[in-house]
Amino acid sequence: VQLVEVGGGLVQAGGSLRLSCVASGRTFSSDVRGWFRQAPGKEREFVAAINWTGSRTYYTDSVKGRFTISRDNAKQTVYLQMNSVKPEDTAVYYCATKIGGYFGTRPYDAGYDSWGQGTQVTVSS
Repeated sequence: VQLVEVGGGLVQAGGSLRLSCVASGRTFSSDVRGWFRQAPGKEREFVAAINWTGSRTYYTDSVKGRFTISRDNAKQTVYLQMNSVKPEDTAVYYCATKIGGYFGTRPYDAGYDSWGQGTQVTVSS
C-alpha cells in the first residue's frame, strides 16, 4: 500500500491546517492509521492514531484538545485537523498504516509497516 500526505505548509501560530493521508495500491478492509512527526534534530514522535471505524482515537498529550484525527474510508483517507498550532508543532508529518492492525491500548506501537514520504508543517511565531 502507498501512502501520500498532502496539506502541509506555512501557518502562523494560532492558525489551522488540515493534513490528509491517502492510501492506494491495495484494497483493505481494516487498518490502524497513525500520524507521526519529526522535528529537526529530534526523534520521530507519535502524534495521533485512529482505528478503522473511527470509533477510537488516541493522541499524544501535547496535541490533545488541538488536533483531531478522522477518516473517510470511502476515500481511503485519514485526516489530521490541526488547530491552535504552535511553533513547536513545526515538523515533517508522516502518515503510517498497519493493515489489519490492533488498536489496543498502545496504538502508537501498532506495528506500522507502511509510511508516507512526509509533508512539512512550519508554524511561524
